[in-house]
Amino acid sequence: MSKYLLEIGVEELPYKFIPMAISQLEAGFKAFLETNNVGYETIKVMATPRRLAVIIAGLANSQPDVEKVVKGPIATVAYDETKNLTPAGLGFAKKNNVEPADLYVQDNYLYAKISIKGKNTKDLLQENVPQIFAKLQGPHFMRWGNNDVKFSRPIRWVLSILDNEEIKIKIIDKESSNVTNGHRFSTQNIVINTPDEYLTKLREAHVIVDQDERKQRIIEVTQKEADNLNAVTKISDDLLEEVTFITEFPVAVTCDFDTAYLTIPQEVAVTVMETHQRYFALYSKEGKLINKFVTITNYIGNEYENIKAGNLRVIKARLDDAVFFFNEDTKKPLESYRENLKGMTFQKGMGSVYDKTERIAKLAEKLNPSATVRRTAELCKADLATNLVFEFTELQGFIGADYARVSGEAKEVQDGIREHYFPLNAESETARTIEGQIVGIADKIDTICAVFAAGKKPTGSSDPLGVRRAALGIIKTILEHNLTIDLSKLIDNALELLPIKSDCKKDVEEFFVQRLIIFLANDYKKEVLEACSAKNPCIDLCDYLARVKVVATINDSKLVENANRVLRILKEDVISQINPALFVLDAEKDLYNAIDKINFNGDYAKYLNDLIDLNPTVTKFFDDVLVMDKDEKIKNNRLALLNDLRKRYIILTDFSKLNV
Repeated sequence: MSKYLLEIGVEELPYKFIPMAISQLEAGFKAFLETNNVGYETIKVMATPRRLAVIIAGLANSQPDVEKVVKGPIATVAYDETKNLTPAGLGFAKKNNVEPADLYVQDNYLYAKISIKGKNTKDLLQENVPQIFAKLQGPHFMRWGNNDVKFSRPIRWVLSILDNEEIKIKIIDKESSNVTNGHRFSTQNIVINTPDEYLTKLREAHVIVDQDERKQRIIEVTQKEADNLNAVTKISDDLLEEVTFITEFPVAVTCDFDTAYLTIPQEVAVTVMETHQRYFALYSKEGKLINKFVTITNYIGNEYENIKAGNLRVIKARLDDAVFFFNEDTKKPLESYRENLKGMTFQKGMGSVYDKTERIAKLAEKLNPSATVRRTAELCKADLATNLVFEFTELQGFIGADYARVSGEAKEVQDGIREHYFPLNAESETARTIEGQIVGIADKIDTICAVFAAGKKPTGSSDPLGVRRAALGIIKTILEHNLTIDLSKLIDNALELLPIKSDCKKDVEEFFVQRLIIFLANDYKKEVLEACSAKNPCIDLCDYLARVKVVATINDSKLVENANRVLRILKEDVISQINPALFVLDAEKDLYNAIDKINFNGDYAKYLNDLIDLNPTVTKFFDDVLVMDKDEKIKNNRLALLNDLRKRYIILTDFSKLNV
């Protein structure tokens, strides 16, 4: 077994491209090896801003030899009357490199059994590696020099080694060698003799090639800096990944800034540090932001004063802007910014943001008429007209909450303004306060209905105004907080308030049901989710989930069989009323009495047990009773009885969609 190493040295890559390249290279090499039937154990793709590396371990030395039977021309064409090969037969033998004596006839056709020797892995790598690299895709590819081929950044060197042998390949305009380079400010022209020494030699040259190792180092050095200050850090996954892919040898440096900047909203300072400057903010043990942060640098050495001074200059300028905007904005109350929303368009044909706010307030009042909910709805978008939100758009809601505090608004209103945008993504928390929950749902349902009414419903490649995220936010908020909200009715109300009238309610409901099923698909079978959606889930999402949880436990095949037999007999609702006087057999009377005892009281688990207990009675009915009696009255009475039973079944689910 062999080990192969490929490294492509480049100018600094955009950090967003690097994870894409890792995934594409792994898929490309896997497809190449499997298509060519070359055995291997592992493929490890690693990357830094200045290199893409692939190490394949347990690599077979060649393809396996293959014996193959090849079908030739029909026997009467391959041989003449004297049983000698014709030109067609001789050509077939020559083409497949076999002796005429090795040919044979079967089913009146000429055949040859040929042995194909497997190609050497070295040759396969030389043929395929440049092609794998050429298939890499990403945004903003460029040309350099006289090359026609594009890539993300210019290539500076190529390293290609199989065990202890250099494998010559060419990537765009660079021939491979056995030489690589370390950190930009460390050792260069490093000779790699075997793949096994690659990671060690580069680590000695201040390059941690493995992104997982580099990521762990960032966490550790940052935590160490925080511990030295008796502080804590909150490292987000997105920021951690970005810092991982902009460094080769992470070194942590702690910097500080003036405590005066802590007077602005904490979220603003954190955004400046994390989003704009890629710093890790530090907090006290109590969770309050302190005037220190950790920056990760590629610097090699022990003198950090210039680094600290440079970072302080940058963050000071950004925080000075934030302080100025904060002071200017808070010279007047948050409510005064509502009027400015009239000049901000929500979306074409759907009025201004002010109009949207008015619609949100009306929808929220229908869900909860409390004064704090109403006030939250009125002010929820006011911060969009402030200078600070214009500068830090991602902080809408957070800034509004802080301005509401400065303006003397109730704590419930402050929290509601901040939380009505929650959840911010698929993993984040939902609103905790009823104000945030209700106003958030009203805001999101207005956006969704506006998009559908405008004829811009989402497709596979587009998600206008993030309506998929908005629908998921509504679903998560309702289910996590067990809210009783009739979404179907709320959709009616939202569509009625829009300036453009549209008959798209069914589309909106179907959209919600699809998002609901996708949201729950990791925990429940699709057939269960679809079976329970026969009764419109939008009417009560919590009721739907309660049914799903119980239906997912069904393992009684007799129950499903009986329910489906009833559903097959009754193609449509039966209008006839049950007349006990028309019962002829005891099985009819027994079923009637048993059905009459089954009543749903809100407990679906108990209700399922009641339906299971009914099985023997239903089975006996079908064994003893001919439903389609010749007497029309008796037949209709029996159908009415089964219709009553059907109603009991469909309270739980559509059994026709279940497989037990």
